[in-house]
Amino acid sequence: MARTPSSMVALDTSAPDFELFDTDGKAVRFSDSARNRAALVMFICNHCPFVKHVRAELAALGREYLAKGVAVFAINSNDAVNYPEDSPEKMKVEKREQGYLFPYLYDETQAVAKAYHATCTPDFFLFDAQHKLFYRGQLDDSRPGNGAVVDGRDLRAALERVIKKQPAPELQRPSVGCNIKWK
Repeated sequence: MARTPSSMVALDTSAPDFELFDTDGKAVRFSDSARNRAALVMFICNHCPFVKHVRAELAALGREYLAKGVAVFAINSNDAVNYPEDSPEKMKVEKREQGYLFPYLYDETQAVAKAYHATCTPDFFLFDAQHKLFYRGQLDDSRPGNGAVVDGRDLRAALERVIKKQPAPELQRPSVGCNIKWK
């Protein structure tokens, strides 16, 4: 497993719009979040050990913050031909088994990952109500095998700040995970 950090895109960057399909075949657009208090875009996949390590927390975070008016999108941009565990069919199973309430979208062309400058899984991008980048970075300090508790503290703190219209966290550390499997 290659340890790849997130690219740490400049704060206040505008969110690229997208239209992708959820595991149920429904078209989902980022612009659907226009009335939400904030929008979280997560680049994840099924097979990455870093994502497997935090997926229960991702499901919990989704349940909690969807209820607080935050739009949540999970996007898989991996090459499913060379990584069949990340295929749309397997994504449907993953979404059901993990209890993801948010859309789990397949970025077959990888254009969305490129537009967001996503580099790893998991990679997190939190936007404010004006769709300006508020936070990009790690979920928390936990990594597979390091013994740290998976609690989502960094991302949760940023979510609370954006909801309360407070300034973005000053300290934002890169996420670390597997590289996106480019075609």
